[in-house]
Amino acid sequence: METYFSNMTAEEEITKDKLLRDLSTLARDAEELVKATGSQMADKSKAELLKTLDRLKARCSKLSNGVSIGARQADRVIRDHPYQSIGVAFGIGLVIGVLVTRGPNAD
Repeated sequence: METYFSNMTAEEEITKDKLLRDLSTLARDAEELVKATGSQMADKSKAELLKTLDRLKARCSKLSNGVSIGARQADRVIRDHPYQSIGVAFGIGLVIGVLVTRGPNAD
């Protein structure tokens, strides 16, 4: 997997990959459980559970792809417009700082 963020630590990358692997493992294990206990549940319930698990797998895949695409796009925008990105980050930080330091009795 190609990473554009040079300051991203290996630990953060491992955490994201581990989460996606864990979700895939959970979906696979749940599917096996439904198939193993299928004789004890109604066909309609079994079909609904399998359908839900398929949707979960599809969403995990889309999530993985979406995160990668979003990170690449953000990196590209920041590299294309570095000074504007710094200005926007400074402005947001300034607004947050003003809101945080402004107490509830600031009226």
